[in-house]
Amino acid sequence: MNNSEIFIGQKFSLNKLVTNEDVLMFSEVTGDKNPLHLDDEYAKTTMFGERIAHGMISAGVISGAIGMHLPGQGTTYLSQDLAFKKPVKIGDTIQVNLEISEVIHKSKFDIVVIKTTCLNNNGDVVVDGFAKVIPPKGMAVIEA
Repeated sequence: MNNSEIFIGQKFSLNKLVTNEDVLMFSEVTGDKNPLHLDDEYAKTTMFGERIAHGMISAGVISGAIGMHLPGQGTTYLSQDLAFKKPVKIGDTIQVNLEISEVIHKSKFDIVVIKTTCLNNNGDVVVDGFAKVIPPKGMAVIEA
């Protein structure tokens, strides 16, 4: 595969261990100090029975995979739709899966639609959605 090409069906995956430190740093950066993510005693009283990671941590890992790997550096993010299906627990390793699903040709650039899915340790879908991006300048969009 040529790193300067992108095509429908192209895939990329990576794994990310979600740590307590990730949750604490995310809370500091965003100001989201919801006790569901930070307070063990409070979280025990919720339907989850324990603290869970912020859903947007998974979204951030998706963003990183798109911006660094598929399509890669220089990508312009246009939109992301997300559905949070199950909680990500602290200590879970999430697998981020990207798949190019559509190319929309515009007069000045192409828009690439990417299926974005995160799985937990059990293989359950925890986040599902689609991203729309403009691939890096000079990247060839190959029709299948």
